Amino acid sequence: MGQSDDSDRGTADSIRDEEEHEEEEEVSIDTTENVSKKKRAKKPFTLSLEATEDFNAKLKERGVIYLARVPPRMGPTKVKQILSDFGVVTRIYLEPEDKAAKKRRQRSSGSKSGGKRYKEGWIEYESKKIAKRVASSLNNMTITNHKRSVHFGDLWNMKYLSKFQWAHLTEKVAYERRMREQKLRIEMVNARRENQAYSNLVEAGKVMDNIDKRRRKRENKEGDGNSAKKSKTNLDTIRATRKFKQTQPVTDRSDRKANQSVLGSLV
Repeated sequence: MGQSDDSDRGTADSIRDEEEHEEEEEVSIDTTENVSKKKRAKKPFTLSLEATEDFNAKLKERGVIYLARVPPRMGPTKVKQILSDFGVVTRIYLEPEDKAAKKRRQRSSGSKSGGKRYKEGWIEYESKKIAKRVASSLNNMTITNHKRSVHFGDLWNMKYLSKFQWAHLTEKVAYERRMREQKLRIEMVNARRENQAYSNLVEAGKVMDNIDKRRRKRENKEGDGNSAKKSKTNLDTIRATRKFKQTQPVTDRSDRKANQSVLGSLV
């Protein structure tokens, strides 16, 4: 009896331990699910009014320089690297050249392997004073004095834009893009209209050609019929003239006795 009681107690303890272990696992699963839900349901980043006001004030303090000419083999990274030595460059934008200008340049040089070039650019500095100083000091100055550099002999051509903000540039770029898209759309509509008019003219020309062919066939058939009739009438007239043609003088012997009697009386 004692041994059976001990075995029953051992089994009960093992069952109790298993139940506690299962409860701990369920609790751990619930905690992980709650953590994952919290990670998924992140709150959006909210910016306070004071921070936005400070950011707008910083934007107003920035100055923009207009770069009228970008030398060859010079991209945005190179321009930012050179001009960052004079101050903190916040933003930079270089407008690439047109495809037509690139083709003309490649045609004139005779080589198709031409790198990407830029026409003009805008550089934004953190401070207006720095932008003014950089534009006034670097304008019409050489880019580098190293003779082995590819930019040796090139000059800076820049100007400080007073009362100009980066938003004006984005508006200008967006407006030019819209105008370009609208122009392209109008050209596509005109091209479709011209193609439709051309196809209509081609179809009308085919119809007129078919009408002309039918008319010529009809005229040829009528001409063949008329020529056949004319040839038939000509043959009939020829045959008639041949039948009643007088080849020898007509002799009538009915009055021969009368002529003899007349001649005999005269003798």
